[in-house]
Amino acid sequence: MKRAAAKHLIERYFRQLTEGCGNGACTNELCASCLGFQPLDHNAAAIRALELYKINTKLCDLHPSAAFPDNNSGEDTQPALLGDCHGKMTDNLFPPREDFREVRYLTEEKVYEILSICEGKKDYSPLIRVIGRIFSSADGLVQSFRKDEEQHPNTKEQHPNTKEQHPNTKEQRKTHQAKDEDKDEDDKERTTAMEQESEASASMEGATGSTENRLGPVEVSVDIEAVRRVYDRLLSNEKMESAFLNALVYLTPNVELDLTYLDVYDTNPDYLNIFIIVMENSSLHSPEYLEMAMPLFCKCMSKLPLPALAKLTRLWSQYSVEHIRRMMETFQQLITYTVTCTVCSLHGSVRNVFNLALSMSCKFNQEEEPPSSELTLQELLGEERRNKNGPRVDPLEKELGVRTLDCRRPLIPFEEFVNEPLNNVLEMDKDFTFFKVDSESKFSFQSCPFILNACTKSLGLYYDNRISMYSERRITALYSLVQGQQLNPYLRLKVRRDHIIDDALVRLEMIAMENPADLRKQLFVEFEGEQGVDEGGVSKEFFQLVLEEMFNPDIGMFTYDESTKLFWFNPPSLENEAQFTLIGIVLGLAIYNNCILDVHFPMVVYRKLMGKKGTYLDLADSHPVQYQSLKELLDYEGDVEEDMMITFQISQTDLFGDPITYDLKENGDKIPVSVDNRKEFVSLYSDYILNKSVERQFKAFRRGFQMVTNESPLKCLFRPEEVELLICGSRNLDFHALEETTEYDGGYNKDCRIIKDFWETVHSFGEEDKRLFLQFTTGTDRAPVGGLGKLKMIIAKNGPDTDRLPTSHTCFNALLLPEYDSKEKLKERLLKAITYAKGFGML
Repeated sequence: MKRAAAKHLIERYFRQLTEGCGNGACTNELCASCLGFQPLDHNAAAIRALELYKINTKLCDLHPSAAFPDNNSGEDTQPALLGDCHGKMTDNLFPPREDFREVRYLTEEKVYEILSICEGKKDYSPLIRVIGRIFSSADGLVQSFRKDEEQHPNTKEQHPNTKEQHPNTKEQRKTHQAKDEDKDEDDKERTTAMEQESEASASMEGATGSTENRLGPVEVSVDIEAVRRVYDRLLSNEKMESAFLNALVYLTPNVELDLTYLDVYDTNPDYLNIFIIVMENSSLHSPEYLEMAMPLFCKCMSKLPLPALAKLTRLWSQYSVEHIRRMMETFQQLITYTVTCTVCSLHGSVRNVFNLALSMSCKFNQEEEPPSSELTLQELLGEERRNKNGPRVDPLEKELGVRTLDCRRPLIPFEEFVNEPLNNVLEMDKDFTFFKVDSESKFSFQSCPFILNACTKSLGLYYDNRISMYSERRITALYSLVQGQQLNPYLRLKVRRDHIIDDALVRLEMIAMENPADLRKQLFVEFEGEQGVDEGGVSKEFFQLVLEEMFNPDIGMFTYDESTKLFWFNPPSLENEAQFTLIGIVLGLAIYNNCILDVHFPMVVYRKLMGKKGTYLDLADSHPVQYQSLKELLDYEGDVEEDMMITFQISQTDLFGDPITYDLKENGDKIPVSVDNRKEFVSLYSDYILNKSVERQFKAFRRGFQMVTNESPLKCLFRPEEVELLICGSRNLDFHALEETTEYDGGYNKDCRIIKDFWETVHSFGEEDKRLFLQFTTGTDRAPVGGLGKLKMIIAKNGPDTDRLPTSHTCFNALLLPEYDSKEKLKERLLKAITYAKGFGML
């Protein structure tokens, strides 16, 4: 009874926050009817309802205008709800011919027929019993709402009171496809753009032309539009809503048994109708469903065989954005409800459900190589054998031939799939263990990374990198004992500041040739003639100095666009491939050693690093002038051939400024661009600019990157946008968030005069000085993934008032600040320190 009462109160709080009490003059700030109330989405309202229940907040009285129209008949209908317990009363209200016991399945007409009788008698108990009987029976639900034109050809004419039907879904799809046509064109371009970089990328890119076949139209026997109309009509009645809920609770255990032991889908593919019909219920987000029905229903769905899950995915991918978003929000609220009320213990059905919602038009998966039968030293040391091929490929993605993280423009933005309440409570150390060790028997949220934010996933990547470092350390120790090799458990680089490129290039090139696995050891950098011990800070400066040198326009490895402030590979560069490989290694080492770099690449570079090809859409940020020209060509309504006089031959300049020509097709100079072939021209031109013209340089660059990250789950967890965030950090500097998370040592605390003066001084800095301060204190002028609030900075006391400058330990993000006697002196000393900071010494 207590549980039922609590559930009822939580529901009332939820309705008060979403629908209000109905009183237009309500003054309760926690009621949606109050004029000053800020609207909440259902996910936020569910969390808020739980909080209000815990503190026993007063509820508004329900205003008469908000009551259901049929509530006044509640007393009359109550005896009928008892069914056989009051047989005489039931017989008096409805004669046997109107008890509808002969109904074994439902159609739209039959529902409206029973509803019409119930409305006339002002008693809905017969319809409630029919709903309960059919919706709790798998066989009855499978046979219900079938497509049968002869059975109900004039549904709309027969029932004029039915709500207006939604626009035809095919028309909606045409509209959406017109808006997102560039995504489909992107798939086509990838199939003809260029020769494949490698056999692995060929297996991913070459099959994209059949994406439409795999995610094409799906025919099912259930009339989905009829189901939606019935739900819209019935769910306005509170008694009906309870009937649907109770029926689903009774239905799910039987469905789970059928799917587990009887293989019902193999014998009757229409069994899938159960899940299609249930998911059209627009009340699945309510607290009762989230607590009683949805966990069991999700578990049933996870029991569906892979072909059935794939069919559901194809079907739901054809729905309108509104319907897909409603389903996605329902499962989001289920996860939020679970992690808010209980310990996070959702089973693997969450992965299947969210992959169903997210799997739209994505790219084909890379084929896995068969595992070798030979035992390696890593396996002898207890390393997981499956780590060779990276984390397990999701079976649903493999069945569909798509990969959710590869989708460029999903129908629903990736950000809406991220569940922040889950990210706030998820214990990544345990989840990572399940992900790497017990992935077959334990559920890990990293197996559906789209629900996690970049900050949470970066923590998982950090664990993986650290474990790899410790593994390499153990292997080195074993080799030194067994083979008598010199013990060298770290990747040590000793470089000179004035010859940093030469020293780093020689050392890293030797390691890459002799034993690339050494690149996955923990990095220690030493600057010749300096005393700094590398605990992370020296490495940060090493990375920054290497990049400053390599990106120097005078060297000619990269070109710089003044309008976009971005670098791109210089096609006629005379530098050898080893230097591009070095930059790739530096980027990989930065991720591996948790360092942030000041790199300015367009997004297409990160897409290509993740195994994709540059396309016309990528030119928007990498080559905006060319993109605009090609867009105008595609949009031109006149005679392209006569007015523009373009051929399939393009011209560029070499390193010395001399013009060179390139045929996009054989005999391109003789093939004019016309309305019919302009899309092909745009595709070939984009392919040349982003892929073929820089193929030599980028292959070397990517090879260096993969030397470090090849065995990392980076590609499985992160989208290209998130990889950029990992490497470059966030450009948004919120120093107020940094102030909130800063810790103090040596006698300082947040209430000290010097600390108050310090933060007032820092907040008064301009953007450039703030970046210099961050560079001085942490070794980089960027915020980590998640913002400055995720940075743990320490301010420690460094003696009384003095003329000494503040100093820092960039390895530990620690600032040593003397207790200056005035705010003016503090500002003067701090500005001098951050302006002239360079090099390392021992204090």
